[in-house]
Amino acid sequence: MIEFTDQNFQSEVLDAKGVVLVDFWAVWCGPCRALAPYVEQIAEEYAGKVKVGKLDTEANMDTTSQMGVMNIPTLLFFKDGQLRQKTTGLVSKSKIAQILDTLL
Repeated sequence: MIEFTDQNFQSEVLDAKGVVLVDFWAVWCGPCRALAPYVEQIAEEYAGKVKVGKLDTEANMDTTSQMGVMNIPTLLFFKDGQLRQKTTGLVSKSKIAQILDTLL
């Protein structure tokens, strides 16, 4: 799992080829902690097919603002640097997988 930051977001996400999943979260966010195991499982199951990482909204406010993230947890799904889908709130692992499968 990659740690996305304000410094590497452009190169790791926006300039990336293929599918990238970004989990916007914060330490104090209960639903974010509930979502974390699903994101970790997805990272393992889609290894080599999808780049998966987390972005701490507290430490990376520029990217959080630029991406229009107002609530967390938020998952942003990119393909070839383009935002393709967004979910907000706690979603099931199967929903995440379904979105990824449509992008692959």
